[in-house]
Amino acid sequence: MSSRTDVLVTATDLRTRVEAGEPVVLLDVRWVLGDPHGREHHAAGHLPGAVFVDLHHELAGEPGPAAGRHPLPEIADLQAAARRWGVRAGSRVVAYDDSGSMAAARAWWLLRWAGVTDVHLLDGGLGAWVRAGGPVEAGDVVPEPGDVELSPGHLPVLDADGAAALAVTGVLLDARAGERYRGETEPIDPRAGHVPGALSAPTAENLTVAGEIRPTDELRARFAGLGADRADVGVYCGSGVTAAHEVAALAVAGIDAALYVGSWSQWSSDPDRPVATA
Repeated sequence: MSSRTDVLVTATDLRTRVEAGEPVVLLDVRWVLGDPHGREHHAAGHLPGAVFVDLHHELAGEPGPAAGRHPLPEIADLQAAARRWGVRAGSRVVAYDDSGSMAAARAWWLLRWAGVTDVHLLDGGLGAWVRAGGPVEAGDVVPEPGDVELSPGHLPVLDADGAAALAVTGVLLDARAGERYRGETEPIDPRAGHVPGALSAPTAENLTVAGEIRPTDELRARFAGLGADRADVGVYCGSGVTAAHEVAALAVAGIDAALYVGSWSQWSSDPDRPVATA
């Protein structure tokens, strides 16, 4: 069971650590659906020393209908990427973005899944850093290569069958926007709707208006209202990215949850999988 400080670091605390010379590997995971210019955003301004992380190519494997839009990368590929980012054995890693940690949470979850224990999200991301008076620098960052050794399976995952079963025996949360859950719209994936038995729990509702994770007691109340405090829990979204944010929010609330990595992009591509819209 995790706590808030196991998952998040505040901008003030991070700035204190950085200014004290503590070694921290900073990962800039700027990515928003429909905006392919994350690398350019990073180059225009980022936390000092932060390396750009490409969500599509470094935090996911080859997409396809059978695997989903952002399947797990091969562990050897993820290890090579983490070494390019400068991650070493025992490194403290902090991931951030400028979209409420929606993308950065994928890096947080994936590194923890691969055995990196000291990895956190910068609560509030780049905006919180600037508001705390933190400096920003421009240009590319190429760190000294790391030597981290990764191995898979340190966090629980679900496949489609497991997600279907958990929707019956436990709590399966759908982290997409409510209109996609209800099947009113589906801008990306083959079919509209949700996994039968899943409950709507939009990721955006984990955030304050400033893009920070809501207070712990509010998250506990939210997830308790969904029954997540008294059952096994799994989470999915469109492609396993923002669902990682929900897993992080659940961890802040002290609730462990499994990630259905293939998510709706995989489920809706299989014509044999049922779809609910009510």
